[in-house]
Amino acid sequence: MLQERTEPAWIDAFETVLRRCAVQTGDTVAILGESQSRPVLMELARLAAARLGARSFTLTLPSVFSTGEPVSRSTGASPALQQLAPVIAALSGCTLVVDCTVEGLMHAPELPAILKGNGFTQPRVVYVSNEHPEALVRLLPDDATEARVKDHVKRVRGAQALRVSSAAGTDLTISLQGAVVGGNWGSTTRAGTLTHWPGGMVLAFPAAGSVHGTLVLAEGDVNLTFKRYIERAITMTIENDHVTRIDGSGVDAELLRSHYAAWNEKEAYAVSHIGYGLNEAARWDSMALYDKRDFNGTELRAFAGNFLYSTGANEVAGRHTRGHFDFPLRGCTVALDGSVVVDAGRVVAA
Repeated sequence: MLQERTEPAWIDAFETVLRRCAVQTGDTVAILGESQSRPVLMELARLAAARLGARSFTLTLPSVFSTGEPVSRSTGASPALQQLAPVIAALSGCTLVVDCTVEGLMHAPELPAILKGNGFTQPRVVYVSNEHPEALVRLLPDDATEARVKDHVKRVRGAQALRVSSAAGTDLTISLQGAVVGGNWGSTTRAGTLTHWPGGMVLAFPAAGSVHGTLVLAEGDVNLTFKRYIERAITMTIENDHVTRIDGSGVDAELLRSHYAAWNEKEAYAVSHIGYGLNEAARWDSMALYDKRDFNGTELRAFAGNFLYSTGANEVAGRHTRGHFDFPLRGCTVALDGSVVVDAGRVVAA
């Protein structure tokens, strides 16, 4: 197992990301963490901010542990802030928030108030995915990925429908009317926005009633919530946004059925977001090379050509649940209004 000591190359990587987020001398940088955060990530952020002459402070909150409900993973909604007004006020007055919470603030209920700012300053947020620093160093943001993501965001925003198919049997139709579409390339310079590192994907949160069809998780596809490569195929029937059937034999299907049922919530079966990966540096096979505790899995959400289907909370559709699954699929063809943008797992050049 890799050690989590402060390494010069890791400080360099954090400095690179902060520079791409336009941190300048005199800016105020909040380094947000919780008691279960990786200490090395918070320390690397602090040292990188100091190199750039920024004024930084570290805010560490107690991690929150739920009782009486299933284990919750991969939600993108850290519960650590607990609507604490002084915490929100401190973060909303910063130039940049380096989010080192375990799950991140992407879907946290406090995020809109933080991004709104305090009337004088409007922050931007970079969520440092809870990865081992070695993975972060490999997946630094770059100009090419940023340009690629921006181009595909425009394409998705300009489309009415997205169709996904695969040789394994996936056949999904997704209306993009009313969807909220965004992209992520690992850095941000615009006030009032959030990014995450690693980046390199385009995502859409569909409006209610937008997703219908069949999703097949084939051998080698990924259940990121469980951090498992699929070994036996699973067929999921999706009607009116919701998974209504999970067919398949073997432990992969059994685990999926069990965890979905454990939430006892219809919303847990509904679509959260869909999208596809555009990061040429990210690798599908990287999960095999890390211990589970070292690995959060953002790389597998971003590897070029994957189709990402996620279930769980979707604010655009007015649905909220703690249950969340992320499924990156290989070998899919993705078409926008009939124009193919991913062909059997390969991104089509513009």
